[in-house]
Amino acid sequence: MSHRADEIRKRIAKRKREKGLSNDNEMSNRTSLFLSDEEKYGVYSPPTFEGGPDNGKGEHPLFRTEVFMFKLLLSAVVVLVTAIMFKNGAPMFDQAKSAITYSLEEEFQFAAVSDWYRDQFGEPLALFNPKMNKNIEDGNGTQTAQLAVPATGRVLETFEDNGQGIMVETDLPSVEAMNEGIIIDVGEKSETGLTIVLQHGDGTESWYGNLEKVEVALYDFVEKGKELGKTKLNEKQKGTYYFAIKKGDDFIDPNQVIQFE
Repeated sequence: MSHRADEIRKRIAKRKREKGLSNDNEMSNRTSLFLSDEEKYGVYSPPTFEGGPDNGKGEHPLFRTEVFMFKLLLSAVVVLVTAIMFKNGAPMFDQAKSAITYSLEEEFQFAAVSDWYRDQFGEPLALFNPKMNKNIEDGNGTQTAQLAVPATGRVLETFEDNGQGIMVETDLPSVEAMNEGIIIDVGEKSETGLTIVLQHGDGTESWYGNLEKVEVALYDFVEKGKELGKTKLNEKQKGTYYFAIKKGDDFIDPNQVIQFE
């Protein structure tokens, strides 16, 4: 009887082992149905969104159609409202029109922003001059110390003659930046010919006109004394150039801050 009971227990244990092995194989087969060929053989390819979206809506997961359409609609509304304000002569829109006009016409102070950034965070990847010129302002609020002469020579036309700048005759072939700054304009002007406008950190601008050739490009940062362009020869075969200093909306006499002769 005891031998019979032992045989039954062995058969039960054998069936349990066979059943457990069968379950393991079944689970393995089920899992393998969800594996790609690369994953079966130990190579895993991470999911990618290139070549098509996979969010169920037919669009890239980083691109939301509703957000894009909202921004597009908002932009159209802003343009439409602005157009209505400028077309409408009602006094109630005067203040808004003035603010919009000022924001569009006012020159951005690139040089002032770069100086502020440098004071707060240091040199931005050596894109700007590491040397700081600490200048002293005169009574007109214009920096006068440590300014370079664009090109020494004889003043042919004074500030009183035209109310903006001066014409200088020089033996030098080129003009230099009176102080460090950023080039904000390069091109032909009706009164001053080929002209370079250099914006400085204190908000002032220096203008160099009547040039034959320019050696800088728009938005270049230039150091004090950097060659900006070649002077144009006059009938005496001497170089002549136009020079002006602008503070805010007004021009000031360059002879008050720089000695040319």
